[in-house]
Amino acid sequence: MTDHPVQTNDILIDRIGNAAIIRLNRPKALNSLNLVMIHAIGVALARFVEDDTIACVILTGEGERGLSAGGDIRAIHDLSRAGEPDVAGFWRDEFPINYQLAHYPKPYVALMDGLVMGGGVGLSAHGRHRIVTERTKLAMPETGIGYFPDVGATWLLPKAPGEAGTWMGLTGDFIDGADAIHAGLADHQVPSDSLGEIVEALSGLKPGVSHADVEAVIDGFAVVPGESRLQANRVVIDRAFRHDTVEEIVAALHREDGAFAEATRAVIARRSPTSLKLTLRLLRAGRDSSSLVECLERELTAATEILRHEDFYEGVRAVLIDKDHNPKWHPATLAEVTEAELDRYFESDHPVLFAEHRL
Repeated sequence: MTDHPVQTNDILIDRIGNAAIIRLNRPKALNSLNLVMIHAIGVALARFVEDDTIACVILTGEGERGLSAGGDIRAIHDLSRAGEPDVAGFWRDEFPINYQLAHYPKPYVALMDGLVMGGGVGLSAHGRHRIVTERTKLAMPETGIGYFPDVGATWLLPKAPGEAGTWMGLTGDFIDGADAIHAGLADHQVPSDSLGEIVEALSGLKPGVSHADVEAVIDGFAVVPGESRLQANRVVIDRAFRHDTVEEIVAALHREDGAFAEATRAVIARRSPTSLKLTLRLLRAGRDSSSLVECLERELTAATEILRHEDFYEGVRAVLIDKDHNPKWHPATLAEVTEAELDRYFESDHPVLFAEHRL
């Protein structure tokens, strides 16, 4: 039986037995995250830690289409165009949530059903117990809108086997549940029609439950995922994406035969040249970083600089506003994007996010 829920505009904070439920509640907007939602999630997570009657926390999305399409990029675009002086405040509030989840003391279970993109990945992949289904379609699609994978993705993606994370970050292409497990962004696949039963089972766990006990409950519903496309094409991915410049990666892809390499070349050709080069540099820096904090600080610096350049606005226009999917990138080619221009995305002019964790 469900206790009385606490409702805000776009978040439902619910309680089923000993489980606290965070429901993203903007189904018409694919549960995209706005600042109100970010604040509500942070407050709820802190409150759940202090509540000794809560055994675990579960994240889910309302509606049939998915967990979350990510941050409300259209709103960020509009605010920046209107001259809002602190648009980057969205990321300053969002990124600490990603850190909070990565270090959350209670079992945190993310139900990654349907679409899981951008900020939705940040709310799930940093958690301890990450569940995908046969409906999962996950992506970090930011290079297609003149941005880059953030929410700690530059910490997570370099940890994927081989160069799978580099492929994900540069192409922004969708992957399924089997791929997400292969890439280390999820742990279990379950049938989507079992999610209600899983919530019910988790709600019966006693406060103070161990992570192993939560895993045992999920294991009872888990199925063997199908073949991972990333794993099946690992040789090609590792051979092409091991290089440290986008030009070398593209050249390597042209040396590869087969439908996978051809499709990958076609996707990369449509992405922002600046975003591609910035993303690769951030991913390589993330690979050499010692902590999530270091990556989030770097991402905030790059995100702040993004707002000063036209590709972000052009990408949002093409994908989310006019929806012609024909962005005119500037610069238009990889050759025109210089290392000196990229350096600006790494030069911080803002206060650090995590002063107490600064390395």
